[in-house]
Amino acid sequence: MDTVTRRGFVGGAAATTGVVAGRDFLFGGSETLASVSETALGPVIEDVVPTTCWIGKQDCGMLARRVDGRVVKFDGDPANPRNVGTLCPKGQAQIVSIYDPNRLKTPLVRTNGKGERGEWRTATWSEALAMVAERVNEVRERDPKLVLWQKGRSKAKKFYDDAFVKAIDSSKLGHGAYCSDAGYRALEYTIGLHGVQHPDFEETRYLLGWGWNITNAGGNKFCWLTWPRQMVAARDRGLQITHIDPRLRSAGPFADTWLPIRPGTDLALALAMCNGLIENGVVDVDYLTTYTNAPYLVGDDGMFLRVDDLPQVWDSASDTAVPAGEASEPALEGTFEVEGTTYTTGFTVFKEHVAPSTPEWAADICGIPAAQIRSIVREFGENASIGSTKVIDGVEVPYRPVGIMAYHMAQQELGFQALRAMTMINMLVGAVGAAGGTFSDFTWKIDKNYEAFEQFTVEDPPYDFLLKNSKYFPINTGFPGMLAKVMLDPERYGVEEVPEVAILHMVNPLGSFPGQPEIIESYKKFEFVTVISPWLNETADYFADVVLPAATIEKYEGPISATDQYIDATTLRLPPMEPLFESRGEIDIYLDLTEAMGVLFGEEGYLAEVNAALGLEEPFALPLDEKPTVREIFDRWSRAQGLDEGIEYFENNGVLVEGRIDPTKRFGYAADPPFGGVVHRLYGESLLDAQRQMQAKGADEIYWRDYTALPTWRPPTMEGSPSEYDLYLISYHQVENKQSRTGFIPLLAELTPQQRLDINPATARAKGLNDGDEVWVESHNAVTGESRRVKTNLAFTEGIRPDTVGMPHHFGLWSHPTSRDRGPSPNEIYPTGEGYMANTADQSFHVKVKVERT
Repeated sequence: MDTVTRRGFVGGAAATTGVVAGRDFLFGGSETLASVSETALGPVIEDVVPTTCWIGKQDCGMLARRVDGRVVKFDGDPANPRNVGTLCPKGQAQIVSIYDPNRLKTPLVRTNGKGERGEWRTATWSEALAMVAERVNEVRERDPKLVLWQKGRSKAKKFYDDAFVKAIDSSKLGHGAYCSDAGYRALEYTIGLHGVQHPDFEETRYLLGWGWNITNAGGNKFCWLTWPRQMVAARDRGLQITHIDPRLRSAGPFADTWLPIRPGTDLALALAMCNGLIENGVVDVDYLTTYTNAPYLVGDDGMFLRVDDLPQVWDSASDTAVPAGEASEPALEGTFEVEGTTYTTGFTVFKEHVAPSTPEWAADICGIPAAQIRSIVREFGENASIGSTKVIDGVEVPYRPVGIMAYHMAQQELGFQALRAMTMINMLVGAVGAAGGTFSDFTWKIDKNYEAFEQFTVEDPPYDFLLKNSKYFPINTGFPGMLAKVMLDPERYGVEEVPEVAILHMVNPLGSFPGQPEIIESYKKFEFVTVISPWLNETADYFADVVLPAATIEKYEGPISATDQYIDATTLRLPPMEPLFESRGEIDIYLDLTEAMGVLFGEEGYLAEVNAALGLEEPFALPLDEKPTVREIFDRWSRAQGLDEGIEYFENNGVLVEGRIDPTKRFGYAADPPFGGVVHRLYGESLLDAQRQMQAKGADEIYWRDYTALPTWRPPTMEGSPSEYDLYLISYHQVENKQSRTGFIPLLAELTPQQRLDINPATARAKGLNDGDEVWVESHNAVTGESRRVKTNLAFTEGIRPDTVGMPHHFGLWSHPTSRDRGPSPNEIYPTGEGYMANTADQSFHVKVKVERT
């Protein structure tokens, strides 16, 4: 295969004045992408068409400049609120992926055994689809749940996660357990929103950047550009930022204060902040008594007092217990006697619970001076402005200009309860959903998990292979690492059947997930694996039976939100050119695959599920007996949105901008009903109930110990490693990378050519090590005693804790020439499973390591 370099690419395509040279690169030669016609040197047709970024997470709006129908340049779309004309390095560099000679050119079928580098023959689309359909249907006839559809980054959820999975009735597994889903589960449980935490940058005055990689990654929901742009504007208005992170570099020049917290101790700091706010009297009584379960009466058994299944509160006006919501003066604090039994308010239980969490206590755990902790508690409380209001777009709402940005840091062993405690900081001052406060989503839409988490039912085995409703994970994100362990030892987990075939949608477990030995051994168990990808990635190389070549950006996907949290906007991914080689867009692939499987048409077919997912009703609904083009589907959807031009609106304008989001949708207090009608859970009664069910079913303590009604600190499992493993390993994103496929792009590889191990110079010198030295980095699993190691080079930085080392992600790949020989991935030495995951089945990216010269 060929390697595209930056010099070669720029020389071939940067300037359209060299038309012949540009065309030779884009069209000519025996290994290039298309033939040049006899009239190729005639008039050059240049135009610009809209599309959206494909390589990153947040789908920035782009304008594709074309020469004779071939893209030569991407620029940001000024009309798109999410990126307003800007692009990050990934957005610019993805043009190389279109013309990458190492892309898959045709469907491939394996000719050698699995578990080793693949040998392949080419196949037609009809042959490949027939093979996949036959093997998938064979399993579906026995049990469709033994078909596993697994995704990486899903760019058209309604078509893939929803419609396709429902049409074939398969099991589904995502990538969120490696992203930030411990935080998602915490916020869904606590306030009902689907997201982690971000501030209202237009109004926030004081921000805790809690593990926020400001200069290199996104934060909640976004990839990179949107939040830094809003942050810079807020800094111009006087925003103060406290950076809570073991690394300083990620904050760049934007932090006023750095709290170099010890990895894995965020929960302890959050508890200390809650205690400090209560001690300082900085508590929004109105919010807590009106919108949370803080006044609910709790018995000695930890359960709420209920009458006719209704939680009770103490009404100070009538001096009696009444149903929540009916008290004229609900008591926030106190202990009361009801029919001879003593009950305490949830807030009082919480207050007593956090009382031992003093700054001195947290300082010892977190490695931060107690004085600094007191300082940020004071600053946060002073800036909270409890009792104030502000008129936003004509609507008066509570004004609490203090916020938190947190996202990937949720992926730690105590991540669920850490994010619960961090949310409680905002709850104490009434900043949840307030102007200037902290948000989790862009509108106040309540996630279905809020109701599901009200009462858990822990079942007896046998369990399904994702361990849903099991004694192991009452809250269960769906964790590929645990699936691997289940497949290798199903009896241990009470599982009788494991998946037999897998369809891998834009996901590369072997190259992207921790616990690589377990991933490798588990994929050997699949009888048949189909990979949908533009490249022969590492997982396809070793385990695919059939590989279906997906297009890169040259396809339709959507609908896609283009909001920046203030402007309501929607866009689509439009193909800026026809798919190259024999690649197809994923929606085209699913239309073809479901047709081959016999599940495209009819009332229960894929088209019916697409209608349901997109909300298409007559006269816009897809006929259930005719195969549409993807453009036709989006034309119908566009007209259903009230656009008379249909998809031509997006082809001409790129984005539908509908103006500022109404305050009644954006602010929790202003919503109708307020906060979507849910009660915010300060006290987690159902978590305690789940713990007791888990214990009754015989679950080991390692599974149930973090199902507590209130966030409870304990030392992370990694602290049980021997003392020679004296450093904490953390990992992080660089702005040039997002998902393993960015490792296949030469322009980005040149910006991040080699892996490194960030280390504090004082720590290195104490070990006799120097900047640039080649070292072994060896991890230790405190549960199994296993160790794993990789080799890399040291990079000195003062901006990291002396007891911490760091490695960026998106290295350790080999299937693409660009990705080879750039150093290892930290995922090679992260353990997975018990002790190294959250109680919600989410991966932890913390482990103890030792560093030695090679």
